[in-house]
Amino acid sequence: MRINHNIAALNTHRQLNSASGAQSKSMEKLSSGLRINRAGDDAAGLAISEKMRGQIRGLDQASRNAQDGISLIQTAEGALNETHDILQRMRELSVQSANDTNTADDRAELQKEVQQLKDEVDRIANNTEFNTKKLLNGDLASGAHKEESAVITSKTGDFTVDFDTATKTALADGDLSNAGQVTADDTYVVKITKVDSSSGSNVFSYTITPESTGTTGTETALGGSSNQENIALGGGLAVDIDSTKIKVGDSFTVVARQEENKTGTTSKELAFQIGSNSNQTLNVGINSMKTADLHINNVDVSTAERASAAISTLDDAIKTVSAERSKLGAAQNRLDHTINNLGTSSENLTAAESRVRDVDMAKEMMTQTKNSILSQAAQAMLAQANQQPQGVLQLLR
Repeated sequence: MRINHNIAALNTHRQLNSASGAQSKSMEKLSSGLRINRAGDDAAGLAISEKMRGQIRGLDQASRNAQDGISLIQTAEGALNETHDILQRMRELSVQSANDTNTADDRAELQKEVQQLKDEVDRIANNTEFNTKKLLNGDLASGAHKEESAVITSKTGDFTVDFDTATKTALADGDLSNAGQVTADDTYVVKITKVDSSSGSNVFSYTITPESTGTTGTETALGGSSNQENIALGGGLAVDIDSTKIKVGDSFTVVARQEENKTGTTSKELAFQIGSNSNQTLNVGINSMKTADLHINNVDVSTAERASAAISTLDDAIKTVSAERSKLGAAQNRLDHTINNLGTSSENLTAAESRVRDVDMAKEMMTQTKNSILSQAAQAMLAQANQQPQGVLQLLR
């Protein structure tokens, strides 16, 4: 018998520590409801769970975004409903004024109401907004071109025109002998020596305004017709001036417009983020509903002839507003379905994340009960192991 090292006690102590540690982990899982409380519990499972959590929160936010989009569309559509009513009233007044039972004074009174209604259409277009964003004044319309102009003040050299959409450069190489007079039969060339663009052709146009009476000028693109032509990169544009005399000042202006074959638009149309990842958007443009854009700003019912013409004009305006409302209604219906789909996706992904990260309470209770029994048994056995060296005293008596 040995008393310096109680091997049985040491083994029992180790088993007790193991059971106590397992019992502690089980209690942590049962109290938190999570199978993974730290990376050490399941490193791969934690990484998968966190990615799923990001997707779930993104889907939930996308659903809220879609709901906000519906609110915006409803605001715009409600304003267009009132615009519709106004146009119908204007058409009614036009039909009334077209009847020859009315006198000139009667039509003048009708015109006063028509003018007030036109002003109200413009007021609705200019003031309808959602979260300070104007909806019907044309700011959200698509397909707008952008122009920039540069004044060339030197007689010769390279000149630059910058677009505000990207870094694009148009270079003009002029050859004007002086700032005085230019004789006939001279040819001046405006060359596009460099355009920074990934692909496609660019449109370059400009205007020469003659200052002396009777002077004419032609603009010819290489290999094309006059005025405006698609010019490939590195191409040239020749200007043939066929006249007796034109006056050239110290400067002239080059106006360049660029059109590219690119996917997307250069507009400020609405982009609703309806997904949890990048580029998952729904783009909706809202055209201007001002009287000028509806072509009713000059509607006049002061005479029978003008009133008759106004009826046709207002019919077209009503069709335009109807088309815009239909477009917004279609977008709203799409967002409704988007919300339903996002909710389903979030629910399914939450269930998947739960299977990875949440604890099975019934199974863990079994484990905890087992560890509790083992811990109590180890404590009892440790007490027994500690009593074994006492037997040595019997040998010493």
